[in-house]
Amino acid sequence: MEFVSYPDADLMFLSLADRIASELGDFLRREGRASLCVPGGTTPGPVCDTLSGVDLDWAKVAVFLNDERWVPESSPRSNTRLLRERLIRGKAAAAKLIPLYAEAPAPEDRLAELSEGLVPHLPISVLLLGMGADMHTASLFPGADRLADALAPDAPVLMALRADAAGEPRITLTARHLRAAMRTHIVIRGAEKRAAIERAARLSPLEAPVRVVLDTATVHWAE
Repeated sequence: MEFVSYPDADLMFLSLADRIASELGDFLRREGRASLCVPGGTTPGPVCDTLSGVDLDWAKVAVFLNDERWVPESSPRSNTRLLRERLIRGKAAAAKLIPLYAEAPAPEDRLAELSEGLVPHLPISVLLLGMGADMHTASLFPGADRLADALAPDAPVLMALRADAAGEPRITLTARHLRAAMRTHIVIRGAEKRAAIERAARLSPLEAPVRVVLDTATVHWAE
């Protein structure tokens, strides 16, 4: 993996947003379209804030999440809600948001429909991931009920996973499609997560799911 260390978080977020915007611009010029896959949570928020104001042909960019909690957008736990607040606004309001949630009691009820919506936008042009201290990424949690299936080389586009650490049931892109992204970035902060990602490089994907993308990822870190 490529590891980039920054003197402070503000510089990291600005530099990463600039790099992602440049990569999206390259895809738009070469292919006439692009896809951007981003994490939920608060860490990537400043990156999304900056990207929302970048002058790109956003109407030709499909945006979707790495994963989603199986909660409606009205919930404060919804990653989709956060994505609308931080990225799908300003100039980026023209982007096409591809949903990872549809109203139903369980994610399995809508997996086929949601997967069908993603397929035209694969492989991912630019993938931004976070990572937990437990070395999970997207909703690929160590100990999740179907983690081995989600890591398999023939895994479907999306899977529903459940893990004690996850809280609600989750829907997630599988390792196969995360690994196939054309450009991959992981953003982390703090000494604990730096130690975790260095440890992940020596472990198996079952122990450290983020391992599946480390060979092709650029890791962006600030204290």
